[in-house]
Amino acid sequence: MPEILFIKTSSMGDILHHMPAVTDARSRFPDARISWVVDELYAPLARLHPAVDRIVPIAVRRWRRNLLTAGTWLEGRTALRELRDRSYDKIIDTQGLVRTALMAKLFHGESHGYDAESVREPFAARFYDVVHTVGWDLHVIARNRTLTGRALGYEPSGAPDYGFDLSQFHGGAGKPYAIIFHATAKKTKEWPEGRWLEVGRSLAARGLDVVLPWGTADERARSERLAAATPNARVPDLKPILEVTKLIAGARLVAGVDTGFLHIAAALGVPVVAVFTIVKSHTAMPVGSGKVEMVGAKNGLPEVRDVLTAIERLF
Repeated sequence: MPEILFIKTSSMGDILHHMPAVTDARSRFPDARISWVVDELYAPLARLHPAVDRIVPIAVRRWRRNLLTAGTWLEGRTALRELRDRSYDKIIDTQGLVRTALMAKLFHGESHGYDAESVREPFAARFYDVVHTVGWDLHVIARNRTLTGRALGYEPSGAPDYGFDLSQFHGGAGKPYAIIFHATAKKTKEWPEGRWLEVGRSLAARGLDVVLPWGTADERARSERLAAATPNARVPDLKPILEVTKLIAGARLVAGVDTGFLHIAAALGVPVVAVFTIVKSHTAMPVGSGKVEMVGAKNGLPEVRDVLTAIERLF
């Protein structure tokens, strides 16, 4: 039985974009044992893929913050021992960072990654046993699928399949709602609060509740300000990734900036309006079975009217 080890540790969007590559691998090698090294924060998302036999969570960010504690070293040794307890036929690093390439080097098996012209951190290419050229003009999902296919000896084809069992996300009927994801880790990707207020009011005028999730104290404060000025708006409690995913699955529409949850919405087939504030790029747009409207700008921020027009097209 072939042993395949994937290394894709973060972030949320990256984990999601790797899932179709896992689906491809399982389809081509139904008897393979597939393992996945992933950051503990995103392990619940990776576990949604039924083709993965073993998830190995690591905590690089937390370990880095507590580098001098005995517990950190014990956890690190335990994770390393778990990964080195077997040999792998193929080790595939689709993350493309120096730290993930070094990780691949520590394990027993033939490691594959992007070459120096294709990888996010060129120095990482020095540590792989086999490197592959994969164009930057491809969507990130296609890059992951292409690298995986070349490592395993096939060419991927067909639409991306995230592997989700959608039945597990179905909830009870209730008042229809839309979700606005106004926050992201990169401030340059955010859209002005006043513009989201106009969008929220427009959605409320359509008879939808407006749900405003958050992840940090600043994001919560912004959600509460928007909710206070928007009819039928609410700010949910802070929820883990899987609970937010279930919330997304029941929405009539999701609008937001370039963040992982927006890509989850597309993967679940929920209609999406993606507001790209830096550049509108085909290589990073949400991809899924539902309708996706991209609103972006190379020079200046997208206008409210463009976002409202995109919403109109979805309805």
